[in-house]
Amino acid sequence: MHYFTLNNGIKIPALGLGTFGLENAQQCVEDALELGYRLIDTAQKYANEKDIGRALKVALNSGLKREEHFIQSKLWISHTDKKGALKAFDESLKNLGVDYLDCYMLHYPFNDLYAAYKELSKLYKKGLIKALGVSNFYPDKLADLCIFNEIKPCLNQLELHPFYQRKKELSFNHNLNIAVQAWCPLAQGKDIFTNKILSKIAKKHSKTVAQIILRWHIENKIIVIPKSTNKQRLRENIDIFDFSLDESDLSEISRLDTNKSLFLELFGYERIKWLEGFKSLASVNFNAVNALASKNIELNNTQSKGGGW
Repeated sequence: MHYFTLNNGIKIPALGLGTFGLENAQQCVEDALELGYRLIDTAQKYANEKDIGRALKVALNSGLKREEHFIQSKLWISHTDKKGALKAFDESLKNLGVDYLDCYMLHYPFNDLYAAYKELSKLYKKGLIKALGVSNFYPDKLADLCIFNEIKPCLNQLELHPFYQRKKELSFNHNLNIAVQAWCPLAQGKDIFTNKILSKIAKKHSKTVAQIILRWHIENKIIVIPKSTNKQRLRENIDIFDFSLDESDLSEISRLDTNKSLFLELFGYERIKWLEGFKSLASVNFNAVNALASKNIELNNTQSKGGGW
């Protein structure tokens, strides 16, 4: 496994398991840990922290050590305030069955995020959080948080994949020495596994298209958390450290960028109101958010069942 070093000196695996919307999350995490995954991503609103906690217990009982794992979760917007942050964090620790988190993130840049971040900073100083992070933060919010807080975020989790490369934002984060972690690095399989350019590069390296995409992230210094319920795909996803992409590969992939999100744009009252209102992220369809704004998008269930994000 390759590791990146965060701005506070903490090491983080370059590749981990995303668990958003996973069916049978406990078994998936058990399989991933058995295969050598050590980074596990979850969130308060994924409604699977208890399942992940049970999987971690199995791993620890088998001889693996807690310090070998990097467990990260996120604070939901309804709790992003002074009182809610501490309560939610305690619940996540209890659900996961751990006494500290390797990274804890603000899930979205909404509600009283500054008060919440200051409370989480206190937990960081106590060692209960090893690295503070954010998710879905645009440059202005990120810069504001960095400038007016003692502790800079270590990580920003963003939608990022070959179809949405966010080159300027990636550079902005890296210039602040903030690591970028890609959620949905495989674009939820939307037209990406059959892409001719990626298929050609995959054939050239005798790899799968998914492996090419994940390797592209790593070579751009982007941490990845693909998800899958299929053990063979889990095995393939982690098997990306025995080859490199050349300059022609990187150049061709660069041209795939559409500069458009496939799922979610945060701007707009209706979108934010929708995020605030639903009860659980476990079965959310992000296309519904865009439909609220455009009124003419046919809603489809975009959740990946067995492939990967």
